[in-house]
Parts: sequence; C-alpha cells; structure tokens
Amino acid sequence: MAKKRVLILFGGRSSEHQVSCLSARSVLGVIDRDRYDVLPVGITREGRWVLTDGAIEPEPGEALPHVADDGSTVSLIRGRKGPMLVRFDGERFEEIGGVDVAFPVLHGPYGEDGTVQGFLATVGVPYVGADVTSSSVGIDKRAMKNAFKARGLPQIPYLAIRRERWDTDRGEVLDDLEGALDYPMFTKPARQGSSIGITKAGDRAELEAGLDEAFTYDRSAIVEEAVSAPRELEVGALGNLEVEITAPGEIVPSHEFYDFEAKYLDASELRIPAEVSEDVARRIHDIARQAYLAIGCRGMARIDFFLSAETGELYINEINTIPGFTPASMFPQLWQAEGLAYPALVDRLLDLALEASSSDTNFAP
Repeated sequence: MAKKRVLILFGGRSSEHQVSCLSARSVLGVIDRDRYDVLPVGITREGRWVLTDGAIEPEPGEALPHVADDGSTVSLIRGRKGPMLVRFDGERFEEIGGVDVAFPVLHGPYGEDGTVQGFLATVGVPYVGADVTSSSVGIDKRAMKNAFKARGLPQIPYLAIRRERWDTDRGEVLDDLEGALDYPMFTKPARQGSSIGITKAGDRAELEAGLDEAFTYDRSAIVEEAVSAPRELEVGALGNLEVEITAPGEIVPSHEFYDFEAKYLDASELRIPAEVSEDVARRIHDIARQAYLAIGCRGMARIDFFLSAETGELYINEINTIPGFTPASMFPQLWQAEGLAYPALVDRLLDLALEASSSDTNFAP
C-alpha cells in the first residue's frame, strides 16, 4: 500500500506559536514513517509558510522553539491532480508533491479557530480535528459557553465583556461585574489558550488591570468567579460519529493556578487516573460527551473541569479542539493510560480525518 503523504502544520500567527512548535515536535517524533511520508511546514509569526526539515529546537539562549524565517516559501494549492504543496523561489513555482491529509498542530487564533480548517476544506485536503464551525465555537469562550448553557451543562458564574464597552465606560463595567460576581475573579481573553492573558483579581484594582491585560489579546474577555479549593480535572475525547472518553486525569499546578509557566516551563504534576469517586467520574464522562456534541466536535478534543474540594460542585470549564501534544500535555498521556500509545494515537487521528472527509463528500453545500 502506498504511503499517505501527511502535511504537518505548526507555529502560526497566534501568541501560542511556540507551544505549537513543541506539540509538533512531539508529533513528528512519533509518527510512523513506514506508513506516512511527512511534509513538516512551519508557519512564521507573520504567516509565511516555510518548508522545514522537521527539526524543531529552541535557538541558543531561548527556552522555547519558533519557526525561523529563513526557509523556502511554500503554498498549498489545488492542481488538476488534486491538492499539492509547491515551493516558490521568487520567480517560479516548483511542485513538491501531493497531499493526502493534513495535521494542523496549531493552537490559538489563525489555526485552531476554523481559519486553517476552512482553507484546507476549500483546497480539498482532509484534516485532523474539528471542522470549521466547531473549531470557531470551541475557541471562542463566549460562544462555547452559550452552547454549553443551551445544553444545561454546569458552569462557573461568568460575564462576557466586549472591548468597545470597556473603552467607553470601564467604571460601569466594573460596577456590573462586582454586582454579579464575587471576588476572587479570573479574567481571560475570549479566544486564547495556554492560559495566556489570564489573571486572578482579588479586588477592583486587580480586576481593572486584569481586563486591560485580557484585552491586549482579544476584543472580548470573559470574567469568572474563582472556584473554592479547585481541583483541575481533564478528559480526552476521540471520534466522529461515535465518541470515546478517557478516565479523568488531574493537574496539580506548580503555581497558584495553571498558568503558562506552570504548563510549559515549571513542571506541574499530572495524576492519571485522578482520584475521584465513581459518581464524579461518571458525571465527568457524561458532561464531556454532551460538551463534545454541543459544539458538533469531531476527531478529538480535551474537555476541562473544575471540582470544588470544599463543596463537591463540578463545573465544565472549556473544550479544546486541538489539545496540546507536548511531552507534558495531558491529552496524549490520558490515551496512553487507556492503552493507546502516542504513535497509535496519531494513526487514529489521521484515520478519523480521512473517515470524516469521506463522509463530508456526501453533504457538500
């Protein structure tokens, strides 16, 4: 059987560029080269597609890698023979080869939000993960929370704030937040991941500063009450028509909360499986399945929860349609604990992408 040619996309224009590079390095390290020909393409912070050798390492003196801007410019086009990758040298295009399936290992805006998914669908390339609509809903915490609310899923009390209103009358916004929510509160950009732009506020001054920080990353922000004595629990999901959910794992952050540094720079503890009662595990499983269906997800997702150690209340926090794939990431480790090793997980995701693409051909608009 001929090898499938897989386009691995990583980097991108979002502030999660370096995290994406870490995830892609892990995927490139385990993908079965006997089964797949791999085309590793990095996307620079400016949005240029660059053909790489697949070696992703930090520059000297840096902690995290990035996509260098010194490679050949490439583009994905639709030719007479189907989707193909081409190289542009400034004067002419050179065909590199056809593309059978893409794995966008991209986090955040311009990668996880439906933009790349829409481009791949337009060119006719099957791709790993959620479709355009599910990706855009999953990354936008305001839209995601509305979808969860429609399903009656338990959520932390929150309000969504738009930048235009904040710029017009921040005093009124702060009054509204203090009238609706209790301190401490968390402020976060609506469309951002990896805990970038998240701050904890214990008073009005910190709340104001936290919203200013959140609005540096997005035009919308979410403000949530903090959960008392929170335990952070996560599950992985796989599937298109039929969905499999892992047992929950628990994150014990190395910082006060699970911020960027605790995720990628200072080791946090992952406990797999989490020590929870059968009832809590069952409720997490049921809510995770409903959340997956609520946004119309396919392929994969990681679903995150808070469990209050004081009250026993369980809340769904968010769903991630392209979860982290770094060595420290929960998603691959959850599936490892279920007996699905990392290389087999990548195989499964590529198979699900091809399966979804085959089904989609029956429902073209």
